[in-house]
This record gives sequence, structure tokens and C-alpha cells, in this order.
Amino acid sequence: MSQKVTVFGLHAVRSVLKQHPERLIELFVSRERQDASVAEVIGQAEAIGIRPQWIPKQALDKRAEFGNHQGVVATIKATPPLNENDFSSLIEKAGGQPLFLVLDNVTDPHNLGACMRTADAAGATAVVVPKDKSAQITPTVRKVACGAVDNIPLVVVTNLARALRTLQELNVWVIGTAGEAEKSLYQIDFKGPVALVMGAEGKGMRRLTRETCDELASIPLDGSVSSLNVSVASGVCLFEAVRQRNAD
Repeated sequence: MSQKVTVFGLHAVRSVLKQHPERLIELFVSRERQDASVAEVIGQAEAIGIRPQWIPKQALDKRAEFGNHQGVVATIKATPPLNENDFSSLIEKAGGQPLFLVLDNVTDPHNLGACMRTADAAGATAVVVPKDKSAQITPTVRKVACGAVDNIPLVVVTNLARALRTLQELNVWVIGTAGEAEKSLYQIDFKGPVALVMGAEGKGMRRLTRETCDELASIPLDGSVSSLNVSVASGVCLFEAVRQRNAD
């Protein structure tokens, strides 16, 4: 029997209806929210045979665990995440030139959602996270990701260092980010198969993760701050890779 998950927010629900309408089970709509944006979602749901259930905003708040649901909450069939056994097929699908975003120590669901949104925008192959000590897909992640959860694969691995070694065996160059790295981000070659490893703000990567990387790079910072939020740093690095790959 398929697991069920909650999705809330206009962007997240629209994304499910657009990308995977067959996964929609129920749609709940706030009685207090009747406007064009909500009407569009209702129309899309009714087109696939799902009639909305109108409930009070207070009841909707509870279904969304008091997140900003914007008047719509859906119940959908969950899809199991990928694992390290899927690396080969992901690399093949990327034409042998994958760009993985690997997150170590990122436990805040808002950061995971923002990173998935950034990775999707950059056309990354997949986002990789460890099973433990990491945020996983939640309604909050879906809301922050603005639909990216349904577009970019998430790979959940049991042991991150071992997963990185698996990628290396598949000829993927593993680049970690660290403030003290001697090489600047802009001195790194991102044109080949790459896995970009980002640590959480402040903590950075764990020791074993760092030691497994083929190369370390730093983001030059000229202001008074000592580090960037992980989603911002991911965007800087991913789009440098995109710039290099599109340069030819």
C-alpha cells in the first residue's frame, strides 16, 4: 500500500497537478479562500476527477501543521526516494555528464527546500542527502521548493562517504566546499561529471565527508560575513558550473 504525504501551498499543489496528477488523492480548500488562484487549482483537480473538500481555515491549518498553506492542502501518494543503486542510471540519463548536489549536515527543512529549488533551476541531475542527520522531504520542504521536489530526484543514502566513493568509482569528480580551501571556486573545472558537496552553514562538512572529496574549493567573500547560507552557497557554486558548461 502506498504511503500518503501532505502537500500544502499553491506552488506545491500546482506542481503535483502538473507533473504527477495521478498521485493526487484528496484536495482540501479553505472556505475563507475563494479567488482566481484557488479556483485554478480546483479546476485542475476536478479535471482529473478529484472534487475539493471545503473546510474551515482552522481545520486546514492543522492539516498543514500550521504552515503557510495559502488555502490549499492536498494528500498525495508518496514515491520512494532513490538510493545509491540509482547513481548509474542517473549518470546515464545525464548523458555521462552529471551534476550532483550533495548536502552534508543540512538539517533545516527550509534549507533543503531552498537547495532543491536552486538545484532544479540549475538543471542539476539529483540532490543527494544522508538518511540520518539530514532533513528529508516534508510538507515544509515541498512548500519552500516551489514544485522542485517533483522535478529533481532526491537520492537518500545510508552512508554519505561510501556513496561519494561509489560516485568516484563511476568517474564522478567530487568537489567539496570549505572556507579554508586554497583553491577558489573560480579555479575549479566543473565541465566533467561532478558531485558538488555542501556543508551546513557554520558546521560545514563532516570530517569523513571532507576527506573523501577529490578537491576542495572556497567561495571568495569580501564583506564582513564569514559564511553564506547553504542554499545561497549552493546557488553560487551550481551556477558557476552552469556558466562553465555553457561557455563552449
